[in-house]
Formats: sequence, structure tokens, C-alpha cells
Amino acid sequence: MNTNEYRKRYFDIWWNGIKSLPHTTSIHGFKFIADTKRHWVERIFWLVFVALSWYASSLLIAAQYDAYLNNPISFVVETTYKDWNTYFPAVAVCENDNSKRAEEISDSLWGQEHDFNIEEVLKEWAFFKGVTYYTSEFCNVENGEVLPECVESNLTYYANLVRSTCKESLSDCSWNGEAFECCDYFRPLDTELGTCYAINSIQGRESNPPFLRMVSNRTTGPGVLRFNVLIPANVYVLNEEDVPALTTIGSDVLTVGPEMFHRRYIALRNIENDSGTRSIAPEKRKCRYNDENFLDVYRHYSYTACTVQCRKDAQMRFCNCSNYFMPNVPEHLKCNVSGIICLNNYVNILTVLKAPWSSRPGLYCNCLPSCTESEISVINDLKDATAEDYATVEIELAMLPSERYRRNVVRGILDLVVSTGGTGGLFLGASILSFVELLYILLIRPFCDIYSQREDDPWYRKYGTRRLEDNKYTPNWKWNYFRSKSYYTTRPLRSTSKLTSRDFYSKKI
Repeated sequence: MNTNEYRKRYFDIWWNGIKSLPHTTSIHGFKFIADTKRHWVERIFWLVFVALSWYASSLLIAAQYDAYLNNPISFVVETTYKDWNTYFPAVAVCENDNSKRAEEISDSLWGQEHDFNIEEVLKEWAFFKGVTYYTSEFCNVENGEVLPECVESNLTYYANLVRSTCKESLSDCSWNGEAFECCDYFRPLDTELGTCYAINSIQGRESNPPFLRMVSNRTTGPGVLRFNVLIPANVYVLNEEDVPALTTIGSDVLTVGPEMFHRRYIALRNIENDSGTRSIAPEKRKCRYNDENFLDVYRHYSYTACTVQCRKDAQMRFCNCSNYFMPNVPEHLKCNVSGIICLNNYVNILTVLKAPWSSRPGLYCNCLPSCTESEISVINDLKDATAEDYATVEIELAMLPSERYRRNVVRGILDLVVSTGGTGGLFLGASILSFVELLYILLIRPFCDIYSQREDDPWYRKYGTRRLEDNKYTPNWKWNYFRSKSYYTTRPLRSTSKLTSRDFYSKKI
């Protein structure tokens, strides 16, 4: 056979396999549609109902898949509060002003006869928050007149000269009346606001900082953290993975100064996660765990750390440099004086967060919350005057939590498989093997048939598996050459083109 005949034969084999599909598949309804012995009304009836079943099952499966993609998680409120241990949140203290030290540093650097405006410039560098009023006025080369004390680079060095150390910032720390050494647990934390000192934060400079066990339960009662702040500062109450940032809500920041006593009452609502939550993609569960980190600025992920990364990226886009306080930034990428003046020009964008649909100036950061962050609410703030030259701060749990949130997986991959299989079984009478069988009949079996019939030739179709050597014959011992010669001379031979195996093995030859 030539090539075209082979192709036609292989196509016939494949097409015969396809035509047998309705009779061999285990999916319901097809065999009635393809049965030519049935009345055409009955076949149309089955065609309509099979089509409706497939359409209905496709709608349900699509709805289940959409729910799996968009709503795999549900929140519930648990109230079994008797068995809980509530861990006190992290507390960070960030210096925000130090005029006396700025004067001392200015005198030591430029002498007592220096221009006093440089002290304001130095304070802007030490407590930089994106605004450079004095720097733009007195150290901007474009204005023409520049103070001789102004420097162009290495701003981090001058800022750290003004800022206070931990021992100069904190004293007399205690938890539930038990004193502890402040700087053993308030560890340095690099932020975009400068160096802060935080207790029980996992974002500090040290990879394994010492943690103070601050636990509240029905035995201990609500916990109280007390400490003295020796400098003007902002106090932040945060989750352990969060960091102070430029965009922290003002009502969450406690601004303290000398000769004042501050007491803040807070309430906590923790979040517990189902064991299967990690199997859901962050975009679907709408949160990230601390170890699912893609940020450059901090080791652990959190919402505030993500906003800091977002702001750093925006600063690089706008000014080709970053805030010199920004954590984990190489020296050559930190802004000099002209750089921070550039950041000042974009301060209305860099210091405001906005929603993606908002048209106001601001920065849109596509940041997910942390999966383990607690809800920290300020219940009340009390403030009294004292005669001391420092601030006393008390942060206290207003009450033991009576409820907490729990993140449960309601539509995992197993739920999707079960619901899809139930829909397929209800509407189609099918299982996963039915669809495997369908693929086998359409794609695999035709090639198997072609392979098994590769020797299907006219001889095979006529004689089956019989071969020439399988024929049996009885030897004629009386036959001799001369007798056969006379036989051929008296009887014409048959045409050799019509000889068969029977002729060669016949006794008459």
C-alpha cells in the first residue's frame, strides 16, 4: 500500500474508535443519543436533557471555583476566653526632639559663634520626617546663599550625633510591678524615623533579641508596663512585627514630654489561624505570614513594613535616592542635602497613603495585612502634670480579652474537589475515571488500535494468522522426475501469476 492508503486506513481505524465513544463511555445519556435504533424524538429528548445537565453543572462548578478563588476564608469570633494567654504587644519609643543636644553638638562642631539657624538645620536632619524647611532655606545651593556650616553628604552621621542612646532615653522600667533593666529589653530598632528602642519586637537590629515574657491571663490579671522617658518622644504600641512609620495614625501615637504622667488603656483582640490557612495563597486569604517576606527593608513581613518598602521605592523613583534613615539601604543610595530637598518637594505624596480609586495626592501601596497581627484599640488616655523633668508612661490592658477572631478555611482545595465531584456525579453520573476514560477513547485508544492492526493486509484478512509453513502435506514417495516430466508435456501448466500455496503443496504436481 502507498502512503495515502496507509493514511486512509489509519484514519478509518481512529474514526471507528471515535464513533464507538457514545456506546463505551460511562457518562450518562450519550448512548441514547447515538443509538440509531431509537426513535428520533427519543434521541432529541436525551440530547436536550444532556445539554441542560452539562450547562447546569458547568455553572455550578464555575461558581464553586470562583468562591474558592475569592472567598476561601471566613472569620468567626471565639469567646472561650478562660483558657487564653494574652501576650502584651510591642512598645517602641522614638525620640522626636532634642534642642539642648542640638545646641551642644553645634557648639562642638562649629564653635559658639556659629549661625544659630544651623541648629534648626541639624534638628531637621536628626528628626527628619520628610520636611526640610530650614535645609531648603539655608543649605540649598540653588538659592545662592548657603551657610558655611552646611554639609552636603553623610547626613546619617550628623543625625546620630544629636539623637540619644537607650540609657539617655529610658529608665525605671517594670512589668506588673517587677522591675527590669530597660536597655536589656528595649533594643535598637531602625526605622524611617531614625533609631527607636522597642521591647518584644522581631524587627530590631538583632536577629534573636531578648524577649520579656509579658503574659496576662485570669491568674495574673491585666498587665501593666511602666517606664520613664527622659527625652521628648513618641510612644508606639504595636504588634511584634510592626514598625513605627511616617503614616502611622496620629491617634495611635502617644506623644510624651517632661513633667507629665501618661497612662494609656488598651484592648486586644488576637487572631488565630486555622492549620490549613497556609495552604491558601496570600492573595486569596488576603494576608501574609511573617516568614512570607519579599521586602528589602525588614526581615519579617508586616503591613507597616510593606508601606515603608513602598515609600522607599517611590523615593527612588522620584529622587533617585532614599531617606538616609531607611533600614538596609546601601550608603550610595542614601540622600544627600539635595536629595532630601527633592523628597521635600514630594512630601504630600510620600507621607500620605491612599486607596487605588482615590484621586487625591498620595501613595498607593498594595500591601496585605499580617495574618497574625492583633487588633489593638485605645480605650482611654489619661494625662497629669508632675514635678519631674521626665515623662512617666504606663500602658495597661483595660481588661482581659473576652473574644478573639479566628481565620478558618471554608473552601480549600479538598472542598473544591469534593464539590466538583458531587456536581459531576449529580448532573452527569460521572467520576474522575469517566473523564480519564473519555481522554483515553479520544486520544490513546485510536493509536493503540492502529498499532495492533499495523499488519492488517489482504493476506491477513483472508487467511487470518495462518502461515505457509503451517500447512500440512503428505509426501508422495512414488513421485519421480521422469513421471512429472511426462505429466507436464501432456498437460499445460497454470499461469505462475495465479499460483497459490495450494498449488505448490498439491499432490497432483
